[in-house]
Amino acid sequence: MNVPEYEIYAIKYGHIPERRSSENFIHGDPHDHPMPIDFFVWAIVGPAQTFVVDTGFDPKIAGKRNRLLLRSPAEGLRAIGVDAHTVRDVILTHLHYDHAGNHELFPQARYHVQEKEVIYCTGPCMCHAHLRGAYEADDVAHLVRRVFEGRVVFSAGEEQKAPGLSVHHIGGHTMGLQVVRVHTRRGWVVLASDASHYYANIESGRPFPIASNVIEMLDGYAKVGRLASSTAHVIPGHDPLVLTRYPSARAGLEGIVARVDLDPLS
Repeated sequence: MNVPEYEIYAIKYGHIPERRSSENFIHGDPHDHPMPIDFFVWAIVGPAQTFVVDTGFDPKIAGKRNRLLLRSPAEGLRAIGVDAHTVRDVILTHLHYDHAGNHELFPQARYHVQEKEVIYCTGPCMCHAHLRGAYEADDVAHLVRRVFEGRVVFSAGEEQKAPGLSVHHIGGHTMGLQVVRVHTRRGWVVLASDASHYYANIESGRPFPIASNVIEMLDGYAKVGRLASSTAHVIPGHDPLVLTRYPSARAGLEGIVARVDLDPLS
């Protein structure tokens, strides 16, 4: 059986330019150098089906959390020919504010999420301010409403969503964090989301400070590596280097949309 090959687009929609490296690792970083963070949504485009991975935040949340919103995720998707209003499948890697907002942009979509993530962000763990800080109650409530509309698909661990495309529970960063494994022309690519915010997290074995379970986060690095064809096939969730290591989707989208299904630039 021939496995379909997908195109994968990394679409930058937000940014924090002033972030320091000491903010991006548990126990900080002795060098404490500038280490900006990018915010992405992802489009996985196949011969028969398109998936959007994560949905970003909106202007209200950008203002509330002092984030720079560069464009609506819908605008970024439109630049590669994907209409958010007609997208049928959205994979939410987890429900933190920068991954699970903008529900109104996807009126036709069903949402794919790990059941552990919904248990986590609607249960007693959210009594702890430290754990709930990266969630927005309205985003969680929106997803619960989608459940009652029959528009949420729950996964429990590993599940194939289409030929050549699967989700895999990792945990660590949140209880229900999942990554997406995609077959491409260059092999199996893993969209690691917040299993590794930066290349440096997974390459140095130093986790990002927001964690529900540090052991799961550390073990997740190895699991992500096994799922990908090589370490060069692992795409971190927030690293600005993604846009410089991979080709632009087309002329005029440099620094905005990259093709991570293509070979890295030399």
